[in-house]
Amino acid sequence: MHLLNLLFFTLAFFSHNVYSSFNTSVIPITKDDQTSLHKITWGYKVRQWDGEPYLLLDLEAPFTWKDIKITHSEVACGLEEGCRFPVRCDTVLCKEAKSYINPICPSLNVTNKYGCNICSVTPHNPVSNVCKVSQLTTDLAELYSTNGRNPSQGPRWPFGTEFVLSCAPQSLTQSSPKDVRGVAGFSWSGLCFPRQLASTGVTNAAKFALCLPSSSSVLGVTFLGEGPFYFTSNAKLDLRSYLSYTPMVRKSPKSLGYYIKINRILIKGTPVNSIPKGSSVKISSRVAYTTLRSDIYKALVASFTKATTGIPQVTAVKPFGLCFKDGVFGSGGVPKIDLETESGKIWSISGENSIKRVGNGVACLAFVDGGLKVTDSIVIGTFQMENNFLYFDLVNQKLGFSSSLLARGTSCGRFNFTQVGN
Repeated sequence: MHLLNLLFFTLAFFSHNVYSSFNTSVIPITKDDQTSLHKITWGYKVRQWDGEPYLLLDLEAPFTWKDIKITHSEVACGLEEGCRFPVRCDTVLCKEAKSYINPICPSLNVTNKYGCNICSVTPHNPVSNVCKVSQLTTDLAELYSTNGRNPSQGPRWPFGTEFVLSCAPQSLTQSSPKDVRGVAGFSWSGLCFPRQLASTGVTNAAKFALCLPSSSSVLGVTFLGEGPFYFTSNAKLDLRSYLSYTPMVRKSPKSLGYYIKINRILIKGTPVNSIPKGSSVKISSRVAYTTLRSDIYKALVASFTKATTGIPQVTAVKPFGLCFKDGVFGSGGVPKIDLETESGKIWSISGENSIKRVGNGVACLAFVDGGLKVTDSIVIGTFQMENNFLYFDLVNQKLGFSSSLLARGTSCGRFNFTQVGN
């Protein structure tokens, strides 16, 4: 066996047999101010230095990918140079990756040139909507376990945790936010990062929680595992006690995005017209603001306008269609928008998640008209998820949601990332 491969699998075997008292891992999340998208550090730890690369958090990517520069060393990664511990085309991992081929991506007909020694894939940049041909490989990720209150001192396993990802040429990162070098896949795929950790025993189940920060000045958090989860604002209260649950659905066996169904949308307690019961709602990390099909958007705006009768409007600021003078809502506050889920539970969208202050004394309803030909009629964006605790249970196919943590006296920036010993 190649020396590097032998070393890798020796370290991986040793790392998976090291005792750890915790079965949940924790990763900090940073908001990118320019795009309002969210990202995590490549080492899956608190950022150590300015310029350290990030990966975009993507709830639809079939696998994680990263720009790995091609060099002339044995650990180079690229089709022309060979890859760090490449995955063969006849493996289960390769078949899983190839089962999610994006139709906009280039052809993968490279077998004649490279044989079965590589697994060719097409990593996709969700910002630029561009794909490139590359290949699957393996790498080690440093992860920090948690007791729910703090990260452990040092990585969960001494040499890192083995997982599968795709290489990508540097050109694929064009149009990405500053310092972003790839994408972290958190989708339904068998190669998504949480599922891979579950299969290696790093976490005890394919479950993860997201708590997106509303500002780049604080760190949000994702937990990989079942918890418990505590924030500094109430060190004795497990955030799981805040959660209501509703089933998650897949649009098709090859669909990677997360969907829930809703019975209706209510504004200030009054149902919005034109929302069919059982409408599918996609939860997306790729769009900043909740996007609605035109007929649903117009119905929402009409209902919100009625609920704000007497409050003067101002000229709308793109991409929004309804704006007000900032600070005019008064003691009654912003009308609450409620999603009644399939389970009958209410996901409340508070004023902090429904009104965006765009500057110059203007505040806008933070929902966007997606047009009539959108694939998904309702897509919840990151702005509506910020400071909400979301728990994705891939085993039982259900979503736990808290509604706004701000109403409970805390926020997604309140996890204590100070490291402690195991």
